[in-house]
Amino acid sequence: MKLKLLRGRILTFHHEPRNGDDDAAYTYIEDGALLIRDGIIQQVGTFETVSTMAPTALVTDHRPHLMLAGFIDAHIHFPQVQVIGSWGSQLLNWLNDYTFPQEALYADPDHSKNMASKFFDQLIAHGTTTAAAFCSVHKTSVDAFFKEASTRGMRMLGGKVLMDRNAPEGLRDTPQSGYDDTKALIDTWHGTGRSGYVITPRFAITSSPAQMEMVQALASEYDECHIQTHLSENHDEIAYTAELYPKARDYLDIYHSYGLLSAKTLLGHSIHLKPREIDVLVATGAHPVFCPTSNLFLGSGLFDDAGLRAKGITNGIATDVGAGTSYSMLQTLNEGYKVLQLQGQSLHPLQAFHWATRGNACILGLEDKIGTLDVGTEADVIVLNSKSTGAMALRMDCATSLSEELFILQMMGDDRAITEVYVAGEPRKS
Repeated sequence: MKLKLLRGRILTFHHEPRNGDDDAAYTYIEDGALLIRDGIIQQVGTFETVSTMAPTALVTDHRPHLMLAGFIDAHIHFPQVQVIGSWGSQLLNWLNDYTFPQEALYADPDHSKNMASKFFDQLIAHGTTTAAAFCSVHKTSVDAFFKEASTRGMRMLGGKVLMDRNAPEGLRDTPQSGYDDTKALIDTWHGTGRSGYVITPRFAITSSPAQMEMVQALASEYDECHIQTHLSENHDEIAYTAELYPKARDYLDIYHSYGLLSAKTLLGHSIHLKPREIDVLVATGAHPVFCPTSNLFLGSGLFDDAGLRAKGITNGIATDVGAGTSYSMLQTLNEGYKVLQLQGQSLHPLQAFHWATRGNACILGLEDKIGTLDVGTEADVIVLNSKSTGAMALRMDCATSLSEELFILQMMGDDRAITEVYVAGEPRKS
């Protein structure tokens, strides 16, 4: 394949910035270049240096825009593409009134295929090149999800939700059918191209003990797969879960007792945690995932990022569409900043952009493949325009540093700030 060279300002991270002065955490190149072949970054450096290495490469000049690794969304619901922005009360009512009726439609292969196309359009438009997604209970939804991801060459993670109770007819599986369907889907999709399967019990409320035993069996048989579920999002949810599992010491103990906690486990929300649960997270390496726009929309609570990090826990960050109110990781970082401000916690823009790129790649164990612009990684690249709106351009006229520019993008940016999106080196937005 012909060599491609992308020119522009480059930002990539090496570790999480301790603060705004941690220059060793990242590389910034004012006139930089990425050399790409067969979807892999071959060289990164100044344009003057890299261009001499491949004088015949096709050059795309994105100056004066900023290039960095594609955004990674650590928790999103594919079948909720038409649920986003639905007025409602708190979590359980919102699920019953809006989510479950919409998810029932995904039994139809044509509907699943149509919505998958629109879902991935939104991801690309907002600069997200990888996501960990919940599909519906139906195999058809998972097949549509991975087929669309494969067509676009995207590195995506996802899985069929397992739920055998406390859901309407047509949205329930059984312990055995859930096991059989998941096993078949893993065999079909996991490791196929850039696809990765995630074993997905929706949450303890919708999975009986018998189904949790089947989930445990799947996790044991396929220990290379991630596991994703929900934890301690809402007080009513926690109380109902305790009624359903009266022998559990707390919410997290349910997942722990079935052997589902490891460094490959993603726990959406994780807001109202008890000290014992925090200790278990430390011991197992499981990852809470912060969903700020969703938590604010449903009035769920405030995620204690600093408190968990102080214990050595590594957190993800995510949109949680459709309770989340935007596909944009920029807007997710915006609201995340505000949630942390309310608790006297800080989120420097360098830390924020690390979180949405390399940080989320690390909790997925994929930092050797995505999340940076390092040589040898997959060429998922986004191009950001910090003057994409009139208001942003006015503010940028007074900006004097990279950190200021990033904060403007974080607080004021959305899909309009995403000029181009490269997936494995191929332009996908334009």
